[in-house]
Amino acid sequence: MELTFNLPGLETIEQRTVPLDSSTLYDVLIVGGGPAALTAAVYCMRKGVKTGLITLDIGGQVAETSTVENYMGYRHIEGISLVQRFKEQVQQFEIGFLQGYKATKVIDGNIKKVECEDGNLYQSKSIILTTGKRWRRLNVPGESELTGKGVAYCAICDAPLFKDKDVIVVGGGNSAIEAAIDLAKLATSVTMVQLLPALTADRVLVDELSKFTNVTILYEHDIKAIHGTSVVEAVTVHDRKNNKENTLSVQGIFIEIGLVPNTELVKNIVSLNEHGEIIIDCSCRTSRPGIFAAGDVTSIPYKQIIIAAGEGAKAALSACDYVLTNK
Repeated sequence: MELTFNLPGLETIEQRTVPLDSSTLYDVLIVGGGPAALTAAVYCMRKGVKTGLITLDIGGQVAETSTVENYMGYRHIEGISLVQRFKEQVQQFEIGFLQGYKATKVIDGNIKKVECEDGNLYQSKSIILTTGKRWRRLNVPGESELTGKGVAYCAICDAPLFKDKDVIVVGGGNSAIEAAIDLAKLATSVTMVQLLPALTADRVLVDELSKFTNVTILYEHDIKAIHGTSVVEAVTVHDRKNNKENTLSVQGIFIEIGLVPNTELVKNIVSLNEHGEIIIDCSCRTSRPGIFAAGDVTSIPYKQIIIAAGEGAKAALSACDYVLTNK
């Protein structure tokens, strides 16, 4: 996703990024494009180390957030606008930049290497992993076949497509409640399917949801199947308490049951916790020398934009120290 918006209040900054070079030995190679990655890039470049960045897209989950109200310096800002400001700040540096391709493999050694979808192998003295997380799937019949055809994972992106329709939201945490609130403003009806006997979202969100009269909550229910030929037409829900199934006629289902860390490229290299997150210490060091990690892909608690940015700064400073002490 290439962000090229002209936003009010943003001065024009000369773009000085250069193409990532497979023949160059970088001091630090950053994998990812969210707040942790972009903050790490700024800190590395300010330290004067040769830095490269590989990312499929820019912004991560922030780019899919409608509004941000808890990032210092902004009382209220759209997620896409905050991402653009991050990107503008990175672009003032001559950083090696590769966007639009996914890193697929990390090769450990004195010189680290990152294999990429563009067919190249990039090398560096150290690596910072900031690969974030992706949407967790239900893995039920019909989900894969109807993704993008009524099965959605981002209400911010797709809610307007379901105006005056009946939809289901799966989950009971903050993201699920936020999705239900956004959809309730547009849809004819919203049915929430929650596995647990209560919602787990913040009270302020639950209170906001309770204001809508077109929202129904099915507690202790799960999804068994999603039906439809070319688009979603119905969903089978299972009442876990009474062990009964019921098929609901709906035109959309939003799956908001959490995220999975993107650690496949290093799962056999660095230590992971029981959630599949990269285990780091207070300096963002992983179990392998020269490999650092930051942001939502790691074991740190409280997945927040401001925390990811701070962790990105720490990872950058740690990586720079590693490079300078291992010349």
